[in-house]
Amino acid sequence: MNTRAATSIRRSPAPHDPPGPLVTVVGWLMAAWCVGFAAVNIVLEGTDHLADGEYAEYTAAFTVMNWLVVALKLLGAGVAMLSVTRKSPPVPARLLGVMVIGVFATLATYVLGSIVQAVGIVSGVAGSPSQIDVADMAYLVFFLSVASGWGVLATSYSRRHALGWGAAALGVLGAPVVLGLLLMATPTLLATLGLMPSQ
Repeated sequence: MNTRAATSIRRSPAPHDPPGPLVTVVGWLMAAWCVGFAAVNIVLEGTDHLADGEYAEYTAAFTVMNWLVVALKLLGAGVAMLSVTRKSPPVPARLLGVMVIGVFATLATYVLGSIVQAVGIVSGVAGSPSQIDVADMAYLVFFLSVASGWGVLATSYSRRHALGWGAAALGVLGAPVVLGLLLMATPTLLATLGLMPSQ
């Protein structure tokens, strides 16, 4: 009995295997991407570019939204790094796994929507092909690469921690919904607080 149990344990995949070198590099690259994108928002905030334009009355609201986006991107950087750490992370493995999958699902949804939009424009259904230039295609390819990187992290982490389909479903379905609700609810709250004009 003990021999069979020991054999079964040896044959079972280790749920806490450390990430391989390639996955680790991908994790750090995704963290760097998040930090870089957060830096763009910080620089944008420092320019005060909306103070005198047609959206001047929305300046306070845009500031709050901008810092919210910075916080989300820095959270993403932390999630990426924790997903490839060899030490025990300060959050439960299942929760971290849901977050990694959630980031991937959110980016994948955005990229899929962008691809559908691009196909619609190129085909003439939703615009003219002249509306898309090289910069637009480079932007799409860039985000496709980033989404693929997060896909690598999500797949690796799920396999190493044996998360199962429940965590995957929660991340895929929950993260885009939570993010969408957050971005929709925040303007309403800002309007209630008097930080932006009510429509």
